[in-house]
Amino acid sequence: MEKRIYAQPIATVASPEPVARREFTDGRAAVAALEALYQRNIAFLRDSFTELAETGDASRRFRAFYPEIAVSTASFAQIDSRLAYGHVPAPGLYATTITRPDLFEAYLVEQIGLLTRNHGVPVTVGESDTPIPLHFAFLEETYVDASVADRIQRPLRDLFDVPDLNATDDHIVNGTHEAIPGEPMPLAPFTAQRIDYSLHRLAHYTATRPDHFQNFVLFTNYQFYIDEFCAMARQMMADGGNGYEAFVEPGNLVTRAGEATPTGGATPPRMPQMPAYHLRKADHSGITMVNIGVGPSNAKTITDHIAVLRPHAWLMLGHCAGLRHTQALGDYVLAHAYVREDHVLDDDLPVWVPLPALAEVQVALQEAVAEITGLTGYDLKRIMRTGTVATIDNRNWELREQRGPVQRLSQSRAIALDMESATIAANGFRFRVPYGTLLCVSDKPLHGELKLPGMATDFYKRQVAQHLKIGIRAVEKLADMPLERLHSRKLRSFSETAFQ
Repeated sequence: MEKRIYAQPIATVASPEPVARREFTDGRAAVAALEALYQRNIAFLRDSFTELAETGDASRRFRAFYPEIAVSTASFAQIDSRLAYGHVPAPGLYATTITRPDLFEAYLVEQIGLLTRNHGVPVTVGESDTPIPLHFAFLEETYVDASVADRIQRPLRDLFDVPDLNATDDHIVNGTHEAIPGEPMPLAPFTAQRIDYSLHRLAHYTATRPDHFQNFVLFTNYQFYIDEFCAMARQMMADGGNGYEAFVEPGNLVTRAGEATPTGGATPPRMPQMPAYHLRKADHSGITMVNIGVGPSNAKTITDHIAVLRPHAWLMLGHCAGLRHTQALGDYVLAHAYVREDHVLDDDLPVWVPLPALAEVQVALQEAVAEITGLTGYDLKRIMRTGTVATIDNRNWELREQRGPVQRLSQSRAIALDMESATIAANGFRFRVPYGTLLCVSDKPLHGELKLPGMATDFYKRQVAQHLKIGIRAVEKLADMPLERLHSRKLRSFSETAFQ
């Protein structure tokens, strides 16, 4: 059936009844109000879509708005100088749109509590003037049959708001946002539509729902680490959980503590681009592990989206090329600086911006290496070097003319090279997510030491399990830290959003 072409605009817009703005000094009450408003508005959009599909009545446009939280202060506040977030930089009106208050409940309660405590003023909850795109009113795993859209005899964007990618950007978090006079200044690093976009991308790339993601994330560039993580996690579940409540695999397969097999979910017909696995705790302080594959593009893509969940830290565990003749296969490299030749973030974070080592993360990683290997002090230096890691976007860099790359690597004092670590660190810096890197030397191309098949098999059996245990131990150490200590002031710029 051919669809008719409508030349006239729709004159009538249907929306939920407006609600009056309300003030709150209690974070939980404010989040409850945000949740009620959000659920009402997305239900309106879903119900309107269903009604439209049933009746075919395309005479009205349907629109609902994101909730908004705002705060206004007329004076500077006396702030604890040790805090990296939880306060606005200057008097004025600040606001942000909110999505999925259910998913971000703990985060929002904490941020609102800090804001009201530090400034002594209430927050205001109401509706924003930013429409909720219809696509984002349908949560993950919602299925809409294509025939439904075929029954609607008018372009969908005439009847509902759709994602506006022109307004879905990272200007706030990049520090390039310019407030329009008369408009509120940003209260949070991401807008609701930017968050919604990433939540849907996460489900696509990882084949797991965003609510399964934990606050501590391990990235790896090798499937061997994932295999070991899965074996370890399944054993934990069989043994009662060891402090974790469940293990989640792609397809949202959930194995609960005390169980040997998963329940719920469905094994995906094919693995996603970057599968994610989650050792879950009730307060989200567990561990998510993602196989990002090889290359800086994947590393940027997945961290662009995980960042909206506001994790407490992410770490890179993977293999690298050792660049020094004194290194041996299986040695560890703890990155304290990065040479960025990955180029995927050049437009978002200039290469002249330094990426500082974060003391809390560095200490946690070094202590974890010492505990798991049993080595301390000067003996630890035999198997681990701290130094600069170079990240490059050309996997076969060693096949090029050697003088240029080798000279740059030598001048930078690099001790290892990979294709992901600097990207993950740079996006951690950019998104204010504490970051760290612990790599394992798997070959030494400058010295002709490449893995032979038998050597590789033995290496992986011996080293991956130990490396993963180190990463998990480091995460446990970070999780034991107070959040105000972990979220470093090093990651904050001159004028920051109050929300972390």
